[in-house]
Amino acid sequence: MRNLITDVRGLRVGQAHDAAAATGVTVALFERPTVASVAILGGAPGVRETALLEPEMTVEHVDAIVLSGGSAWGLAAADGVMAHLASQGRGFPIGPLHVPIVPQAILFDLLNGGDKPWAKGGLESPYRRLGAQAAASAAADFALGTAGAGYGATTAHLKGGIGSASARAATGQIVGALVAVNAVGTATIGNGPHFWAAPYERDSEFGGRGWPAGISAADLALAFKGGTGQNTTIALVATDAVLTKAQCKRLALAAHDGLARALRPSHGALDGDIVFAAATGHSGAPSDAFALTELCATAADVLARAVARGVHAATALPFAGALPAWRDRFGG
Repeated sequence: MRNLITDVRGLRVGQAHDAAAATGVTVALFERPTVASVAILGGAPGVRETALLEPEMTVEHVDAIVLSGGSAWGLAAADGVMAHLASQGRGFPIGPLHVPIVPQAILFDLLNGGDKPWAKGGLESPYRRLGAQAAASAAADFALGTAGAGYGATTAHLKGGIGSASARAATGQIVGALVAVNAVGTATIGNGPHFWAAPYERDSEFGGRGWPAGISAADLALAFKGGTGQNTTIALVATDAVLTKAQCKRLALAAHDGLARALRPSHGALDGDIVFAAATGHSGAPSDAFALTELCATAADVLARAVARGVHAATALPFAGALPAWRDRFGG
């Protein structure tokens, strides 16, 4: 077990970034067409191809899921992923053609100090190129923190980033999470080093600090970053179980509990909080509703852990006024 979403058999993750622009793309690439759904609980989402993931829609499988920076410009990343998949003959078959199915979510990282001239008009954004590069680099191991879609991500007080975690559910099936943490609020309690996700930590994976001695009213006071649309935490949870689209929808909804446990606040009017869910089908189906609930609870736990890991692993951007990383303030 790598403690990464790639512990789920049947998917790999690739990432690419533009350091000068302080932005990037993360791609979960499935080895075969995969059942997926989505739950959008934030008030300001930016998405592509998510309507087809609803259980009543016709298309049953996806080829990849894309998480990207860049706000609406970042939606071009899926074009690059589609081009990569099409070159391999992947996609929904229509006569002699194949159309890759690549849903996507984006986060806002336009004001993090990076140079983004395309946002001023007249130039093509780099996201199609970054999407293709990320897809081509997909592998079992990948970087956490300031990488991929989390390269330019921030929280209210600290640098955000890409996080991932995995666990084996009591059913025996693997569940993993991948998240780009760009929250309007905080992943840590007050101004200290302790993570809201502390009860779910395994093997000191995000510092082993546990809970603080106490949580004061000041610690519970909300802290906000930026303004409308300058946020959003986007995630994928995956399992090797055999699930229907409706069951994937339930998995995505339940996994949002992980965001609520790890970030304060979450699911606000200023966020576009989104969780995709996918089932690669390499192990058996859940035996009953209790087994499905076990997978759902595990998905929420691993997503909470992934959020904290993304912030814990991040490094600060090299720009004046950039937010510090957790390790800059609190050590290893």
